[in-house]
Amino acid sequence: MTQGQGLSAAQLLTPGQRVRQLANLVNGTTLLGLAVAAAAGAAVSKGPRGLVIASGYRWRIPYAGAFTLGNVVICRIRTEELTSNPALLRHEEKHCSQYAYCLGLPFLPLYFLAAGWSQLRTGNPASANFFERQAGLAAGGYVDIRTPKPAPHGAGGIEV
Repeated sequence: MTQGQGLSAAQLLTPGQRVRQLANLVNGTTLLGLAVAAAAGAAVSKGPRGLVIASGYRWRIPYAGAFTLGNVVICRIRTEELTSNPALLRHEEKHCSQYAYCLGLPFLPLYFLAAGWSQLRTGNPASANFFERQAGLAAGGYVDIRTPKPAPHGAGGIEV
């Protein structure tokens, strides 16, 4: 049997996905994700594109419905719900790639710095957060409050 024979296309990883998977394993963030998932009693399963999904997360912090640590997507919902929402899964997968190109743990302080900057500029931690914008605000369930609202009819573009 040749390499890849007998595997579905969904099980094959692109070279980029393999590099991300290896980078996050080597930089320790995937292992951290697995440890957090185990400590929180989440059910761990193999996900698509080299991801690991930890579902049923019950801790109160972070407040988000889903977050990533390395290649581990930790979520409060069932695995099937996450995998049936391709936009959210792609959003979280982009965060996995961000861990890889930030060389692992440096992603966390960089992310929180970006969230703080966004909070100061817009009043919420996502709208001006570089990492969330790159991952896709809408896909992650965020509203972009930086988008200007149209002026009321007849105001000539000037808010009164």
